[in-house]
Amino acid sequence: MQEGKIVKIISNLYGVKTSLGYIECRARGKFRNDKITPLVGDFVEIDPKERYILNILERKNSLNRPQICNVDAALIVTSLKKPDISYNLLDKLILVIKESQIEPVICITKIDLLGFFEKRKIKKVLNYYQKIGIKVFYNNKLSDLVKYLKGKTVVLTGQTGAGKSSLLNKLNKNLNLETNPISDALGRGVHTTRHTEIHEVDGIYFADTPGFSSINLENINKDNIMIGFPEFNEFTCDYKDCHHIDEKECKVKKGVNEGKILKSRYESYVSFFKELKKWLVFRF
Repeated sequence: MQEGKIVKIISNLYGVKTSLGYIECRARGKFRNDKITPLVGDFVEIDPKERYILNILERKNSLNRPQICNVDAALIVTSLKKPDISYNLLDKLILVIKESQIEPVICITKIDLLGFFEKRKIKKVLNYYQKIGIKVFYNNKLSDLVKYLKGKTVVLTGQTGAGKSSLLNKLNKNLNLETNPISDALGRGVHTTRHTEIHEVDGIYFADTPGFSSINLENINKDNIMIGFPEFNEFTCDYKDCHHIDEKECKVKKGVNEGKILKSRYESYVSFFKELKKWLVFRF
């Protein structure tokens, strides 16, 4: 029996990195019978001769979309232009990531496409995210990012076309990951990552994964929504069960009107609140 880590999944083949080298394995039938799916990031015990996964070790965390586990940080690669930044998607990713007990980190791309006044405006917004405890880096200063993520397993998330694969290629040109230009017709990127795979770059274990824009909040509950909006905790409303939506004299709404809470952040909160009600997660 040999221990290793799943670093790549294509169809029903699991690429496991071990001290003996890279071994492609299949999962034993018991996992399917027990409704357990091996994930990229899983630490496993394998039979290196028969090439079967025998056991999956305990996970410290996991994400559903994308399917990956044992992650230290999630790098939210965020384009400012082509495609334009989506604050709603950014805030949704932050909420889901933090609820999964993973640290969200923002990496900004394509700042060079902005004009002077656009840069000044966006930097004020990004300073706000840093103020509420989220690290923000720029892809034109990668040495700072590499230093911070050293030794961590990191999942890349963000808009399609934001530059996730391009970022990995920039860090390690030998990867030569496929990239495609933005579709002029759709105004967004074209998927290039077709499977989940971990790449080791400068002592960082990056997981390149497909499909993040379809992420939803079906597994988030009422209490955990505030994990994504820590700045709201600075305002104590008169009503203990204030939802910060329609209530009068709401201190959070007052904070928005006074410019103490970013308007786009509050708008994200309202949309998430309504989405959570749709998933019947709230228990009034």
